[in-house]
Amino acid sequence: MTAFSANLGFLFTEYDLPEAIRQAHSCGFAAVEFHWPYDVSSDEVKAALQQTGLPALSLNTIRGDSMGLCARVEKTSEARASIEQAFAYGTEIGANAVHLMAGFAHGERAKDCFLENLAFACDIAKTNKMTVLIEALNHHDANGYFLRDTDHVAEIINQLGNPHCKMMFDCYHVVKSGGDILNEFHKHFDMIGHIQFAGTPDRGAPDEAQNTTAYAPIFAAMKQAGWHAPIGAEYRPDGPTVQCLNWLLSYSKA
Repeated sequence: MTAFSANLGFLFTEYDLPEAIRQAHSCGFAAVEFHWPYDVSSDEVKAALQQTGLPALSLNTIRGDSMGLCARVEKTSEARASIEQAFAYGTEIGANAVHLMAGFAHGERAKDCFLENLAFACDIAKTNKMTVLIEALNHHDANGYFLRDTDHVAEIINQLGNPHCKMMFDCYHVVKSGGDILNEFHKHFDMIGHIQFAGTPDRGAPDEAQNTTAYAPIFAAMKQAGWHAPIGAEYRPDGPTVQCLNWLLSYSKA
């Protein structure tokens, strides 16, 4: 069976975060992950995680004013503070990983800045036995985001050369960038640290009638290739989340 993580940045947002964790558990999710949980006490989140037994897979560094700070040369001090904030919160709740959001930037100076911030984050990750994740965002939804596609992410990871840095592989962004999910998955398998998905083309539930991506065979192929960690559901439900989970039972059998 395929296990799934509920991304609570999009799912169960009709509840406060501790209750969202409990709802995710009740609905059959095997893990949770967060966007920006910082407005909620880490003690409350930790208590809900302990109550349900769900692992926290990841959380993001803050967006700032442009989908992240970590590749923006003029925001170095804020970026370092955001990295420290994310790891401090993540450590308190027992999260596995921190996703470093790069922001809108381009060019060699941005790359050097991002690499320096990644190295800084990896040192903290090593100390806390955690992982740093980086993710490409498609140009339709985030035109100008520093990380363009999975090949660009792989290039950065290879240049960094630090085992604590892994790829956040988002199926939705791969499709929106014109890529084939399984081709990209197999090509980059060894550096993937987490997988996410949503319906395409509109980032809705994966069982919507207009969804053009058949995920059941994709999940089965991922499992056959050796991926057994929970896969993150990061889609925008059209209504209360509990009414948009028809896909969960059938895909869990993949």
